[in-house]
Amino acid sequence: MKFLFFTFVGAVHLLSLGSGKAIYKNGSPQRIFEEMKEEIASYGDIAKAIINRAVYGESQNRSYERLALLVDTVGPRLSGSENLEKAIRIMYQNLQENGLDNVHLEPVKIPHWERGEESAVMLEPRIHKMSILGLGSSVGTPPEGITAEALVVTSFDELQRRAPEASGKIVVYNQPYVNYSRTVQYRILGAFEAAKAGALASLIRSVASFSIYSPHTGIQEYQEGVPKIPTACITVEDAEMMSRMASRGIKIIIQLKMGAKTYPDADSFNTVAEITGRKYPEQVVLVSGHLDSWDVGQGAMDDGGGAFISWEALSLIKDLGLQPKRTLRLVLWTAEEQGGIGAFQYYQLHKVNISNYSLVMESDSGTFLPTGLQFTGSEKARAIMKEVMSLLQPLNITQVFCDGEGTDINFWIQAGVPGASLRDDLYKYFSFHHSHGDTMTVMDPKQMNVAAAVWAVVAYVIADIEEMLPRS
Repeated sequence: MKFLFFTFVGAVHLLSLGSGKAIYKNGSPQRIFEEMKEEIASYGDIAKAIINRAVYGESQNRSYERLALLVDTVGPRLSGSENLEKAIRIMYQNLQENGLDNVHLEPVKIPHWERGEESAVMLEPRIHKMSILGLGSSVGTPPEGITAEALVVTSFDELQRRAPEASGKIVVYNQPYVNYSRTVQYRILGAFEAAKAGALASLIRSVASFSIYSPHTGIQEYQEGVPKIPTACITVEDAEMMSRMASRGIKIIIQLKMGAKTYPDADSFNTVAEITGRKYPEQVVLVSGHLDSWDVGQGAMDDGGGAFISWEALSLIKDLGLQPKRTLRLVLWTAEEQGGIGAFQYYQLHKVNISNYSLVMESDSGTFLPTGLQFTGSEKARAIMKEVMSLLQPLNITQVFCDGEGTDINFWIQAGVPGASLRDDLYKYFSFHHSHGDTMTVMDPKQMNVAAAVWAVVAYVIADIEEMLPRS
């Protein structure tokens, strides 16, 4: 997943909302904000019913158990892989058996890349086999590999200053971890910048908040007019070790072998299910997570958890016999990890109805214990979301933060549709992100219960209040 840097909004300005002007017109009389506050407050009993069922009642641990069954059965789900398509078929059947409405698959084309066999060995000043993971879309090396001296740098600026030294070498990046959105630029553009300087390959310190000798993979991007060179991530520990060696003036020789290949685009599907709205069925609150993952670990955290609490939100609402005024649409995206490929094709297909989308939601930053909701939208919409989040006081999760986002929903947000995502424990998330450690062991059923409750309450209330969320 791609991620933005978040800031907290501590105050919400409501003065403009109490002026007697319409929040939104939906065939109903104009209403002032105080009336909307009263309407939202009336959902207190429903919110408690959702929370009780998800956290304490007969649905507790259900999202965890459903997720464990899928990832233990299928494993990781790389774009273009048979594992991903098997998972999609299983989820299609699961959603039908759950009795949701309009369960269907929407066909898309997605990238198909495979890493193949790969290795990196430091030959000088001593023999040391490094743990690596090739980066998505990387080219491979020749069969005999690439053996070259390493040039270790800590930033793009240093690489630019030392560009004459890079020709014919393997550039090793030991950039410090600041936050994901800033540091991930080295993973995405590291090969491109190294190739511009004439390097033969690049090895990039894993973008991780914590490491126990764990490489973290992810997508990288080539640019037109610059040679495509092999690129992989290495552990934080190896990057720091080579940086120390280089600072002592020690020559480092590395042999890199990568069997990565890119194949023609593959057929895949976004998986869709709904609870049809009873009054405004053409209007939509979209709830989502992505079903694909990288090819390491189990893809339980990224983003099995987000996909399954999104399914759980609709299941909880259905279990309680609730049917909101608007349609609740669940979408399990495909090929998010390659840059929201499936979601972009969904947007192209459905943007003709963009005026009917009240809110787009994506959970793709962990389903640990959420601290609140990230939201992007107008100040009027933010004030409404603050009232909705007050319904979650029984869980002590009421804060509304800035920057609701997600790779798959950003197309809609950039076009003006309000967007929401869970605010979660990012330090823990990026400790396991895109690594062999992304397994069910990371997941906590009780925390997933709480995340699902938050997700379900927000989705239901926004789908059922009389007005759509106002836009700027």
